[in-house]
Amino acid sequence: MRSNPVATWSAPAAVLAAVLAMTAIPAGGQERWTPPRTPWGDPDLQGAWTNGTLTPLQRPAELAAQEFLNDEERAVRNVTTRLRDDGPVQGPVGFYNDFWLEQGDLSRRTALLVDPRDGRLPPVTPAERELQASRRDSYTDSHLAHGTRFDSWDDFNTLDRCITRGMPGLMMPGFYNHNYLILQTPEHVAIQVEMIHDARIIPLDGRPGPAASIRQWLGSSRGRWEGNTLVVETTGFTDKVRRRTGYFPSVVFGGDARLHLVERFTRVSADTIDYRFTVTDPTVWTAPWTAAIPMTTLDGSLFEYACHEGNYAVPNALAGTRAEERSGKLAAPR
Repeated sequence: MRSNPVATWSAPAAVLAAVLAMTAIPAGGQERWTPPRTPWGDPDLQGAWTNGTLTPLQRPAELAAQEFLNDEERAVRNVTTRLRDDGPVQGPVGFYNDFWLEQGDLSRRTALLVDPRDGRLPPVTPAERELQASRRDSYTDSHLAHGTRFDSWDDFNTLDRCITRGMPGLMMPGFYNHNYLILQTPEHVAIQVEMIHDARIIPLDGRPGPAASIRQWLGSSRGRWEGNTLVVETTGFTDKVRRRTGYFPSVVFGGDARLHLVERFTRVSADTIDYRFTVTDPTVWTAPWTAAIPMTTLDGSLFEYACHEGNYAVPNALAGTRAEERSGKLAAPR
């Protein structure tokens, strides 16, 4: 290395270095990266991606205002946060243990939530709090505490019934199958979700949405490009998916008719999409909130998700409750 490189550079070399400095390193200090383009010129997001991570949605209380982990903290927590593969099975029918879970790694962020800045979800509204307290379905602790009985198909939520995880839940990690296939045309972006085989078709051509009276499981999405970022706004949700589950704590699945979801997909490197979304739903939350969940390239392809192998779990669970009623282990429903 020269002791005084500035004094010995030739003028052309100095000019070249200045140009490289301006083009390679933006003001934020990160190396600028130009995403590949589709044949028609849009940023290319296509391929198989995964968002599995051990990073929790909300910041652990012991980390308080700490937004990022240092190297040592991440190394320690990346081990202790992992679930054990020798733990007991869960549930009355022997749910598989942690050996089968795709856990991912812990990121440097202490929470997926980036807004509010404290990494904690805003409070829910009084109406939502009352609804959660009264809810009774196959994933609520109150149901399990009352004898794990299933009186009708209505005791099972849409996740159990293999219908959908709803939004934003289907775009969030939970325990396995956090894999996505993104395909593009000039007029559409399609996202196939491996978990519970959800599929999203997002128009890009500026067409109007359906009538306000039409409510759908995944709402009605419309996309647009803002520079290298795909922005997707979704409204028109049905109320039928509005529930929380024990496997995805503190996440509302589906929201309600007032839910307004804004997603942003930005490819920031050859193997990473910066994905983040903002939830605004005044029926459920007292303030909007935003989560950032990186998506990384998946070394493989999506597989068929044979949910409950034909959805046998629902009739079998109902039959089990009827059998326990006949044996006297459970009282008949009132």
